Amino acid sequence: MDLTKWNIIKDCAVIKKQERLPVALIVDSPWIPGYTGISMLDYFSFPEKWLWANLKVIQDFPGIIFLPGFWVEFGMATEPSGFGCKVRFYENTLPQIYPAIKSAGEISSLDIPNPRADGLMPLALNVYKHINHMVNEMGYTIKVVASRGPYTIAAHIMGLTNFLVGLKIDPENTHKLLKLICKFIIIWLEAQMDVLKDVEGIMVLDDVAGFISREDFIEFALPYFKQVFSSFPGMVKIYHNDTDNPVSYEFLEELGVNIFNFTHLQNIANVRKMAGSKVCLMGNVPPLQVLAEGSQDLVREKALECIRDNKDIPGFILSAGGGVSPGTPGENIRALCSVV
Repeated sequence: MDLTKWNIIKDCAVIKKQERLPVALIVDSPWIPGYTGISMLDYFSFPEKWLWANLKVIQDFPGIIFLPGFWVEFGMATEPSGFGCKVRFYENTLPQIYPAIKSAGEISSLDIPNPRADGLMPLALNVYKHINHMVNEMGYTIKVVASRGPYTIAAHIMGLTNFLVGLKIDPENTHKLLKLICKFIIIWLEAQMDVLKDVEGIMVLDDVAGFISREDFIEFALPYFKQVFSSFPGMVKIYHNDTDNPVSYEFLEELGVNIFNFTHLQNIANVRKMAGSKVCLMGNVPPLQVLAEGSQDLVREKALECIRDNKDIPGFILSAGGGVSPGTPGENIRALCSVV
């Protein structure tokens, strides 16, 4: 993004009212390759095509703030690959990830990955290293680095069902696994910052943390998310979790989250009541049924509903209630932007 848009994000993070309601979208490999007409495999394989595709998206939609912006990722595979998860790539489908272990009791076989040497992460860092100056020369900057959260990574390392069952039947080893992953996430974000230099924000994406009860969130999630976010004082902290479970909402201020992207299945007013006045809400148009599959008129209608539901309260970014879905047409994104 350019510095003007980044300054808008920083203002939103401190709940500063904007003259014009900001519109932002989370975009990555599920949507960008299809929209720009290249294969997903080419998007992952050729840095020049990756850069061209990201530039095209920014230039085609000048009224949108794209987050995290110029994100080098390999679907969900980037972080789990460092733990030894097998990854299978396809021409036009997201990579498939295979668990490295079957239970938390096997944690002794895992080490904290080195982002500069293990899995797909050194490839991502090398792309950042080689494209960053080109991004800067074109008038843009990479201000946000991202990581999948501890629960999403754990679910890929063990398999979702095994991880959630292990949380209940083997809490001791589950804590050990989450502590290890938490340390890794901090190291991974720091490694990206070392390459990019101008970073001022982090984004953590974790839907699996919405699969648990409030009691389990307090014991098994709160301390680890808090450790990640608190490790980056002074940074803008963005959290994405679009599962239909409000268990984390009351803890967002305690976690230090500045901007929260949440599901369209939760009402904006209710989320604000639970999250508090210090968290900027980012949503809440349905990403699949409306933004991807609906008409332009329906997109505008739902976007205006979101604006009305927010009641002109500062600390709101119009967005989808989740990331942009595959196949979302550009006309619908323009329709979203047209209401502000």
